[in-house]
Amino acid sequence: MAGHVERVALRVADLDRMVEFYADVIGLETLDRDADRAVLGADDPLLVLLAAPDRPPRGPDETGLFHAAFRVPSRAALGDALTRIEERWHLDGASDHHVSEALYLSDPEDNGIEVYRDRPRAAWPVNDDGTVAMDTLSLSLGPLREAATGAARLPSGTDLGHVHLEVSSLSAARSFYVEKMGLNVRQSMPSALFLAFGDYHHHVGCNVWNGRTEPSAGRGLAWVELAVDDADERRSRLDASALTERASGFAVDDPDGLTIRVRRA
Repeated sequence: MAGHVERVALRVADLDRMVEFYADVIGLETLDRDADRAVLGADDPLLVLLAAPDRPPRGPDETGLFHAAFRVPSRAALGDALTRIEERWHLDGASDHHVSEALYLSDPEDNGIEVYRDRPRAAWPVNDDGTVAMDTLSLSLGPLREAATGAARLPSGTDLGHVHLEVSSLSAARSFYVEKMGLNVRQSMPSALFLAFGDYHHHVGCNVWNGRTEPSAGRGLAWVELAVDDADERRSRLDASALTERASGFAVDDPDGLTIRVRRA
């Protein structure tokens, strides 16, 4: 069973400012735009921004997005992202996860962002049970700066590698994403789960680090779209009354009310 994260959508207060940020700092192209909506991406759409100026900010107890992770195809592209972030915004952190090198920041409305590049799969450490042995180590930024080429945009081959969610219960998230949605557990911690289609290190992360307990009611994450090659089989695991049919698949809410769209790949 194959699948990947296709797109995420965010409800935002200031659409113009957010489009400018994701273009100038992250390096996405604006693919479509009207007064209430903007679609940004690289080769394909990756991010949808929905104007919601009357919606309140996300509350401190609300579940939702921890970060959306844009995966670049090379170390040079990651170096270029670092250059744009340092020149035009501010970097929150940088980590070596063994499987990847990652930069972290937040957008102007406090939605978390990761920009990362994968190391070759042959270099990923694997536990005896077949799960991946990720870690969080400090990432040296000097070599990344040296790898930069000065590109102003994310290159062809950039995609949405994973999405990381703040949930209220790991057991409930595991029941939904593993038992019903069919993702595999790739790493399990007392306070976080990393889940994937196949043997990727993770397509969906879930954590309870900040003690979020309430459903999302404010701005921030509107939906996540997953593209899968077996949408009908996954639909059969879910309560039909909980589904919203879509032209290309269906939508369903996770245990915290976060909307997951499933599209036929």
